[in-house]
Amino acid sequence: MKTRCIATLVAILTVFAATSQELALVKQNDKYGYINKSGETVIPLEYENSKSFSDGLAAAEKDDKWGFINASGEWAIAPKFDKVKYFDSGVALVNADDQWIYINTKGEAIKTPTLEKTYDFEDGVALYRKGDKIGLLGTDGNVVLEPEYDGIKKFRNGHAKANKGELWGMIDATGKVVIPIEFEEVGNTYSPNGVYVSKNGEYGIYANGNFNVIAGADKVWNFNENSGLTYARKEDLVGFVNSKGEWVIAPQFDKVRAFSNGLAPVYNDKKWGYINEEGEVVIDYQFRDAETFAANGLAPIKEKRWGFIDKTGKLVIPAEYDISVKFGFLKSGGEEKGFIDGLARIKSKEGWGFLNEKGELLGNTWYEEAEPFVKL
Repeated sequence: MKTRCIATLVAILTVFAATSQELALVKQNDKYGYINKSGETVIPLEYENSKSFSDGLAAAEKDDKWGFINASGEWAIAPKFDKVKYFDSGVALVNADDQWIYINTKGEAIKTPTLEKTYDFEDGVALYRKGDKIGLLGTDGNVVLEPEYDGIKKFRNGHAKANKGELWGMIDATGKVVIPIEFEEVGNTYSPNGVYVSKNGEYGIYANGNFNVIAGADKVWNFNENSGLTYARKEDLVGFVNSKGEWVIAPQFDKVRAFSNGLAPVYNDKKWGYINEEGEVVIDYQFRDAETFAANGLAPIKEKRWGFIDKTGKLVIPAEYDISVKFGFLKSGGEEKGFIDGLARIKSKEGWGFLNEKGELLGNTWYEEAEPFVKL
């Protein structure tokens, strides 16, 4: 009995370890493999081509056919497809014999209505076209929303902007209308703080069922998840507003980026600095470029090249690297610049790698390519 309990515990811990780890896709000597956050190669660099993990599986190519591997590098779905896309919500598009179909994580085909065109799943739904109208499919292949819209854009945070004719609103993944289809413009990212909209030439924030006009604004940006403020433009200058559409920090900057962890990059007189949420300059204008602060209190800044500062403005990692939002083949379209969960992806003349918060190179290794880490 005791032996059986120990075996069960070991099995549970093994599954937990596999599902709690993070892996990054890397390329070396024209072969792809995966490393963990200790810099160890956990899936050998032996694939002709492969992609980052999603839903616990990664697409990989062998002998000109694509399949999917698991976190142990084993084939979970044999390589038999001509083309594949990423798993999302447990469903992926695969192509064999010039036909696209949906499969689940077991490799089983999902039955759907006759499809005029196939779309990737996002947040549990995929677009479903019938004639010139768009609706939604669920992961079981059944229709969630009958086609009634002229367009539905990318789902973000469980919501997507949708239009009928020239008017826009927003729906959730069940097809429920959360912003009425009555606006000339609607932001493309849902936030509990609100979504920017425009109507009759006026810009504002739609929050709690109300259209809160921002006085004089002619452009507004999406809310960042780390702040209750977003930014808006008035007469060529940018400031910050709240969910009520009130100017909290008057428009006075040439450019800004979002508040994150209490500070926002701002640009005046061809230099970047940082302000707090009271609008006070806390790091002087001095940088050629500047990005937002991560949760660890470090932000990428550019002099001739990129380095990292702390919240006092002190340079803690030398400005001798390049950084990039994306390579273009990560499913999500790339991650933000800077530190993500303790590591920052950087580039030097030696290649791509990851720095820890001390500025040390992960695994003391550079790669030809390196994707951001993905939680399994």
